[in-house]
Amino acid sequence: MTPHYETGNRTCTCSGWPRGTSAAAYLSLLAGEATVTATVEAFENAESAHFKAKDILGASRFALLPTDNPHVTSDLKQLADGRALSPVLLVRGDAASGRDAIIADGYHRVCASYHTDENTDVPVRIVDLAHRSA
Repeated sequence: MTPHYETGNRTCTCSGWPRGTSAAAYLSLLAGEATVTATVEAFENAESAHFKAKDILGASRFALLPTDNPHVTSDLKQLADGRALSPVLLVRGDAASGRDAIIADGYHRVCASYHTDENTDVPVRIVDLAHRSA
């Protein structure tokens, strides 16, 4: 079964899309408030793209979670029921500086997609880490 995602013109905003708040919470562990705010704002305007589940995990160096992880299990059930998963929010890595890609939101969805088929095209919104002075 191929994972299926919500796509189209859906945008992510902190107030209108709960995933924006999840991304902001995670990114706030890695960067200051001004950078987090600017990066989350960039997600709002980002176009959708698609990357293979195996490539997202590789570029982020996040470990593959097992299928018995409760969140992965939930996403796998959602896929089995034919329900869409939300797009993944990615911050592009920087090979020159050695910074890995960051899965700002959707780590469990990427893992569920990988377990379904590592070559699954996963819809994402990808942005560069925005730098803004406070």
